[in-house]
Amino acid sequence: MIPRLAADLVLVLHATFVVFVVVGGWLVLRWPKVSWIHVPAAIWGALVELANWTCPLTPLEIYFRRLAGQAGYSGGFIEHYVGSVLYPAGLTPGIRVALGVAVVAVNAAAYGIVIRKRRMEG
Repeated sequence: MIPRLAADLVLVLHATFVVFVVVGGWLVLRWPKVSWIHVPAAIWGALVELANWTCPLTPLEIYFRRLAGQAGYSGGFIEHYVGSVLYPAGLTPGIRVALGVAVVAVNAAAYGIVIRKRRMEG
């Protein structure tokens, strides 16, 4: 039971991290100090997608799933949980690059607004 809970906890942590990477730049509008955490997280998230790396949380979750007697899965977190729903034909390298570019674009827009807002204030 403990390994299953650990796997589920890693899953929730991983999903939360992915959401933070994608939309965390918008939190900076309200809480500017979040940028100190978000910028490195966003860089990491974009690099994982663009370079086709495996996030260390993926093998950790799979380890706990197998320890709990579950099958685990092959591929990455995005491919398994998001890709299978959004991309039934598979998460191709082109789609991975598009996701990485989307992370950069969404956050560039948010930080562009943050910078413009700061310039107008001071």
